[in-house]
Amino acid sequence: MTQQRVLLIVSGGIAAYKALELVRILRKRGVAVRAVLTESAQQFVTPLSLGVLTEDQVFTHLFDLKDEQEIGHIQLSRQADLVVVAPATANILAKMANGIADDLATTLLLATDKPVLAVPAMNVRMWHHKATQRNLERLHADGVHVMTPDDGAMACGEYGKGRLPEPEAIALEIERLLALPRGADPLAGQPDFASDAQRLSTSLETNGSLQGRHILITAGPTHEPIDPVRYIANRSSGKQGFAIAAAAARAGARVTLVAGPVHLPTPAGVDRVDVETARQMLAAVEAALPADAAIMVAAVADWRTADAADQKLKKDGSGQPAPLALVENPDILATLGRHAQRPALLVGFAAETQQIAAHARAKLAKKGADWIVANDVSGDVMGGDANAVQIVTAAGIESWPSLPKGEVADKLIEKVAHALSALVD
Repeated sequence: MTQQRVLLIVSGGIAAYKALELVRILRKRGVAVRAVLTESAQQFVTPLSLGVLTEDQVFTHLFDLKDEQEIGHIQLSRQADLVVVAPATANILAKMANGIADDLATTLLLATDKPVLAVPAMNVRMWHHKATQRNLERLHADGVHVMTPDDGAMACGEYGKGRLPEPEAIALEIERLLALPRGADPLAGQPDFASDAQRLSTSLETNGSLQGRHILITAGPTHEPIDPVRYIANRSSGKQGFAIAAAAARAGARVTLVAGPVHLPTPAGVDRVDVETARQMLAAVEAALPADAAIMVAAVADWRTADAADQKLKKDGSGQPAPLALVENPDILATLGRHAQRPALLVGFAAETQQIAAHARAKLAKKGADWIVANDVSGDVMGGDANAVQIVTAAGIESWPSLPKGEVADKLIEKVAHALSALVD
């Protein structure tokens, strides 16, 4: 890759600072980098900082007298082996998709005859907006390669897809594109570079959108007090339930998320109700009815103390533990299964450590659910970022491989949309 040339366009988003690290990585690998900063990008990084790292002039203005006497934007657009837009904001993606050339960056993008890589970064709702997805479809059709942004916490406090991929990941993709023979299709041999959100959106539009639907979801553990400082709980992180709530909101649903005690940001577009105990969760679930579908992901404690102490229980020196009488908590899934306002689709989760399918089948019949999503939690699933599930229904079992919890959520919501559409049809 010695002295291959990248023209890096940095547009104005909070992730612009990562462009500095990307330049450092590329230069270390022998790639020559010239940089273009949009006017907005200069609010986040300076021409001086990029110039020091690229060891080259940084370009900022279309009407630079000296450069434009030499038709500078044409030269910039043709001298690189690859043009990279990172971060690519929703604004610059829209301009690229519609052929708008109103500054140096967008003018040279319109003038280039070289491959273009766009690396989006934006708010999660901006990423999933129909206008952005429409622009991505057009860019994909035009041959622009678009990396899928990462999931994670946003600078604005929201959580979801829209984070700029880490500079190392961007550098690896740049290396892949630079290694392609001249004139080769950058998409050849790849599964599909349309975004995950775009694929999900298209599938839901074709097979049954959740627009206008009310989806009720529970997530996280419950805490059952023993005394003012102790409680009975489990290791549920709430990640899977929150991911499902986010996926349902992206699919257009009105989402009510009843959450046990977890430290996770509320997904965009989701109405969140925080509870602590199983009885509080049941009350919140019933208050949220009616719903078109209920997805009971929460790991509700099976038992609670018969009488929680008002004061902290103290050791009495006898060596014997304090007596702790337990009573069974209400079964939220079974209550919904026989409820007068039972959702049209009722989905339960079964966290098991052995005989996964057998226990899930028994739960399906006992609880009156339509589906049971069973998973083996004997490893690090609780609190982890991946999940391997089996969808158990009256018709049989559908097994999914281990996937990131976000992908499990997308697949499950797509399946829910199918089912609700079939019920209407």
